[in-house]
Amino acid sequence: MDNRSISHTRWKCQYHIVFIPKYRKKVLYGKVRDDVREIISTLCKYKYVDIVAGAVCIDHVHLSVAIPPKLSISNFMGYLKGSASCESR
Repeated sequence: MDNRSISHTRWKCQYHIVFIPKYRKKVLYGKVRDDVREIISTLCKYKYVDIVAGAVCIDHVHLSVAIPPKLSISNFMGYLKGSASCESR
């Protein structure tokens, strides 16, 4: 079993996340697709979040991530979507 540990606990927190552009517009292709992939992987490394699996489709992004228990999923998504939108401008 693939567990991580912190001090006195062992954890396995994996989440499947899907997020989409506004109105599900088909904008994630070509260079933008590569940039989104790079930005997401960089931001996950900053927060020590492991990407188990991920796919950038034309109109949405799938992520399966292992998030440490000290970081809530809502805080991580706020960070990820907020920082990614600033990076792409």
